Amino acid sequence: MLEELFRRQAELNRRIGFDAERLRRRFDPQTAGEWLNNYIIAASNELEELRNCTFWKHWCAEAKHGHRFRLHDLQNARVEVIDLLFFWISMAQCLGLDAQDVHDLYLQKLNVNHRRQDTNYSMRGKSEADNKRIRVRSKRGRSRRGARVSRRA
Repeated sequence: MLEELFRRQAELNRRIGFDAERLRRRFDPQTAGEWLNNYIIAASNELEELRNCTFWKHWCAEAKHGHRFRLHDLQNARVEVIDLLFFWISMAQCLGLDAQDVHDLYLQKLNVNHRRQDTNYSMRGKSEADNKRIRVRSKRGRSRRGARVSRRA
């Protein structure tokens, strides 16, 4: 299913001027960064729209009546989450990731997160060293140029 979403998102993105497939074939950090920032801006707006589906303002009447953070627009919240998915997939594509890469990276990061829970993870001793081992695995017959560029940065 994730492969289908990535394929369809790539089709939509081509219509608006971002060709994820071309970027995967010929990775350009400038193009990737420009489009990545476009999608970061869009996703941050969608997060705000999602938050607006709750009574988050501490000064609003709903908060004063004990309903702060209550979800009041479930239907729209669901749509906003899907909008975030559109931009999330696009951001992954800006980084040269496909659905299989995302799946693999997710499982690697999931293991890190479980290990952190097993070892009483705390902010005081926070280190990103365990994230450094999380890598896109090369696939035979497929360029991983984008991954190599990102490691140098």
